[in-house]
Amino acid sequence: MSPSHLRILAVAALVALASCRPAQPAPTGPASLPFRNSRLAVDVRARDLVHRLTLNEKVSQLVNSAAAIPRLEIPAYNWWNEALHGVARNGLATVFPQAIGLAATWDTVLQHQIAHTIGIEARAKYAIAQAAGQHRTYQGLTFWSPNINIFRDPRWGRGMETYGEDPWLTARMAVAFVHGLQGDDPHYLMAVATPKHFAVHSGPEPERHGFDAVISARDLNETYLPAFKAAITEGHAGSTMCAYNRIDGSPACASDLLLQQTLRGAWHFQGYVVTDCDAIYDIVHSHKTSPNTAAASAAALLAGTDLNCGDSFTHLGEAVAQGLIPERLIDTAAVRLFSARIRLGLFDPPAMVPYARIGADSNNTPGHAALALRAAESSLVLLKNNGTLPLDRNRMHTIAVIGPNADDHEILLGNYNGTPSSSVTPLEGITAAVAGRAQVRYARGSRLANGLADSSVDSVLTSDALAAARDADVIVLCLGLSPRLEGEELNLTIPGFRGGDRTSLDLPAPQEQLLKTMVATGKPVVVVLLSGSAVALNWANDSAAAILAAWYPGQAGGTAIAAALFGDANPGGRLPVTVYHSVDDLPAFTDYSMANRTYRHFTGDVLYPFGYGLSYTTFRYDAFKVPATVKVNQPLPVSVTVVNTGQRVGDEVVELYLTDQSANVPVPIRSLVGFTRVTLAPGEQRVVHFTVTSAERAALTDAGTPLLHPGGYLLSVGGGQPGQRGAAAAVSAATRQATFTVVGGLQR
Repeated sequence: MSPSHLRILAVAALVALASCRPAQPAPTGPASLPFRNSRLAVDVRARDLVHRLTLNEKVSQLVNSAAAIPRLEIPAYNWWNEALHGVARNGLATVFPQAIGLAATWDTVLQHQIAHTIGIEARAKYAIAQAAGQHRTYQGLTFWSPNINIFRDPRWGRGMETYGEDPWLTARMAVAFVHGLQGDDPHYLMAVATPKHFAVHSGPEPERHGFDAVISARDLNETYLPAFKAAITEGHAGSTMCAYNRIDGSPACASDLLLQQTLRGAWHFQGYVVTDCDAIYDIVHSHKTSPNTAAASAAALLAGTDLNCGDSFTHLGEAVAQGLIPERLIDTAAVRLFSARIRLGLFDPPAMVPYARIGADSNNTPGHAALALRAAESSLVLLKNNGTLPLDRNRMHTIAVIGPNADDHEILLGNYNGTPSSSVTPLEGITAAVAGRAQVRYARGSRLANGLADSSVDSVLTSDALAAARDADVIVLCLGLSPRLEGEELNLTIPGFRGGDRTSLDLPAPQEQLLKTMVATGKPVVVVLLSGSAVALNWANDSAAAILAAWYPGQAGGTAIAAALFGDANPGGRLPVTVYHSVDDLPAFTDYSMANRTYRHFTGDVLYPFGYGLSYTTFRYDAFKVPATVKVNQPLPVSVTVVNTGQRVGDEVVELYLTDQSANVPVPIRSLVGFTRVTLAPGEQRVVHFTVTSAERAALTDAGTPLLHPGGYLLSVGGGQPGQRGAAAAVSAATRQATFTVVGGLQR
């Protein structure tokens, strides 16, 4: 018998022996229970787990700091994490531009990449926490981001956290963020996204715990809900957060209209709802719509809230005992919460979960830093340029970098931020960009605002600024706001600011005086504006050589600003908000009606319109193709050719607006219905395609229901809104317009 035959017989004998061995015992204990069986459906596993819990154990899971259940080997879990523009409040992380800056990119592909990177760093940090056996706040995988409230009024201090004033732009950025953060695995989530604050919430900050936002059905459905609907029905966000305030008399976290009729009814939301922190407490003590914590908790649970940030839900056992709610509602909430943990792979062997392979070395990488720089460059909006920019570093001998925001690392980060391993201020970025070629002189120049420091320092700061500017070829003046002035419920009342909100749109007085002093030197003054909201730079628009809006640009902000100033990057961002001339142009801050608010309804003149931004190159729009007619329930395909007619590579944001010319109900002046950002070399052209759906053409009845109607419509495409006025007139010439007619009968 040959050796090969002998080997075959030997293998066969081993197989036979193996088949005669007794079967290995099945796992016993909690590991053998159905909720640990990854072959079962998620809801089956979650229901099995909840079925095994006592009432007290179930209640303990409905607060953000969920208790461990040792007898089932279920670890503690803290649901509270933040990731607005990077993993926040959990040590070193990549810090991208604040959300309003991300909105200014008008780039959903970039937004998806950023959110996916945040998800990777979240998993890296989770791996670190798990290895250390830690389950503290900010160490989990359920993130209370993005903030997709509509920035209806520039006075709101938290507007910096949003994607601006437009429902369509906000919706597209929200869907991209949710998809990026949650990942694309068919079985597991990388992290859970939580769009907030559902759904009518935008200040005032000092009154947010007891304020009642009174709105019409039309405004609710036309402005406040669309981004949330997209995040839930298209993005499939795993959770959402209800707001502090009331909406038409009902606390948001106990609103049947929002949570039952809309979220779970019309949108078929299957995830969980979490309260803003201590919002249940507010139901009792601020809104006074419930007599005690047990009743308030019951009202929230009945409406569809599942998780309480705070400890009010620990009273749910009392609510059951008092007959306010049946225990099965607690079961329902617990099932939703455990379903999320199962979808994150937290009850499965790590080898089965692809995202569990992400280790600590995936946090804060050079590749992530490069993406932060790209995002910061993409967020920059050129508001004015008389030809001074870009600066020629080879012809500069001395550059004066002046202003309270020129060398402040905190200004870069906004709020709800992580801690970068390194960051670059405008001063540092400019100094590095001209190293070996030009001298940089720095002076702070002024205080941020009156009331923050002793006014006696003003003369010294002004003197230092004049000295720095004396021999300069150009003055780069870094002005604006700060997270110390605008933000969430700040304990601050000074001229121009109240409790985190703004009472004026003007540049703070010390900075305005600094601006005028620097312009009076006769040197060209380039204003770099760092802020989280619109600033009415009326005097600067008339007198400065150039204005560059940089928002709160993240860890790479200074490098990005320098790249734009010296032409290494071509600014391509666009405004996600309207910049009004004055606060006097606005309705009362507490008025939630959209009448005369945002570009869709404002009828006056503005300083800079929504969608506006300049470039170092120029673009032309050709061959705008729009079908003459479309059926009432059919989509409308359109296309346009965009040509770079300048001498530099540049980004153009192609914006498509719709005007309903024949509705017999109130409609916006115009609405954004499409956009895309394209990069074109000199002479290069690109055909850009859009599809305007019937839903986007719908008007709304007084009851807020969609109404598809026949008649005439106007489409406008270009690098901004049609009919732009004032400072925006330079780009309006590129707009192309076409009309089309919708045919067919009315449809609701």
